[in-house]
Amino acid sequence: MKKAKQASTIKWRGPSMIVASSLIIIILVVPTLIVAPFIQAGGTAKQSIDKQPEAEQVSLKKEDSPFAVKVYRSNTEEVETVPLEEYVTHVVASEMPAEFELEALKAQALAARTYIVNHLTLDPDENPKGADVTDTVQHQVYKNEEELREIWSSDYTWKMKKIVEAVAETKGEIVTYENQPITPAFFSTSNGYTEDSENYWEGELPYLRSVASPWDKESPKYLDQQIFTTAEVEEALGIKIDNNAAAAAEIERTKSQRVASITIGGKSFSGREVREKLELRSSDFEVEQKKDHLIFTTKGYGHGIGMSQYGANGMAKEGKTYKQILQYYYKGADINKIDQTAPQLASNS
Repeated sequence: MKKAKQASTIKWRGPSMIVASSLIIIILVVPTLIVAPFIQAGGTAKQSIDKQPEAEQVSLKKEDSPFAVKVYRSNTEEVETVPLEEYVTHVVASEMPAEFELEALKAQALAARTYIVNHLTLDPDENPKGADVTDTVQHQVYKNEEELREIWSSDYTWKMKKIVEAVAETKGEIVTYENQPITPAFFSTSNGYTEDSENYWEGELPYLRSVASPWDKESPKYLDQQIFTTAEVEEALGIKIDNNAAAAAEIERTKSQRVASITIGGKSFSGREVREKLELRSSDFEVEQKKDHLIFTTKGYGHGIGMSQYGANGMAKEGKTYKQILQYYYKGADINKIDQTAPQLASNS
């Protein structure tokens, strides 16, 4: 019985030893097999997929800017001298939401860069203390790093990184027409169409033609309503309104449905005049009279000429590139380098 019991014990231990040995081999060998492909020739383990280094951050260098821009700061009444591409970066940050698609931000970068090149190529305005431009809508809105950090707070890093990427990937590029920098008009939101330049400004520019811009309907600024008392409208427009008669009449519209001319209180105005005097968002408006109040309902936000920013963002969402966006809104335009179009500026570095 003792021998039988011993034999039985040996038979039981045999398979167990095999299982245990197999487990030890799995524990010791398998991790080695997994790690082995990542071992370099010198014996150092490569970084795992989860810990791969981040892609090199796009940045701008001083040598990327062929010239500097002298900006008059309206708050401090001082002049900041800013390298071109840094200036463009801060204009884009001030003029377009950083949340927009990268291709839309690139399009805005070219508009900003083209504007300053065009401005400096022509006879520039006289600005305080010899500056090239102001930091307001008189030229282009410009905020420096300190101001943007205050506005963006904890979002500053990612927003600026994204905008720098848009500027760096388009550095030196401008929009031209017949080898000359264009007037790169842009605005926030259209009423569904952009406007021919001569319908709002003096003079016809061949690249500023009316085009459909259906993407703008998604803009939070697409519709707006403002209510004025009759007295407020009378004061703003210098008229007298008869409450017993229709205040607004004889409305004529452009093909983009903006008001070309309108008669209010017996006096004729352009749509632009009414928009500016009443500070309406757009010159596409309807007027409704209720007792001693006038209700103005507008579509769009801005003058409507050139590139719609919300339209550009809508196009980018559909996969369009910044060049396609720019050539859609600026008819017949090309993309060129500053040194090809304005060599006198490019040689000022």
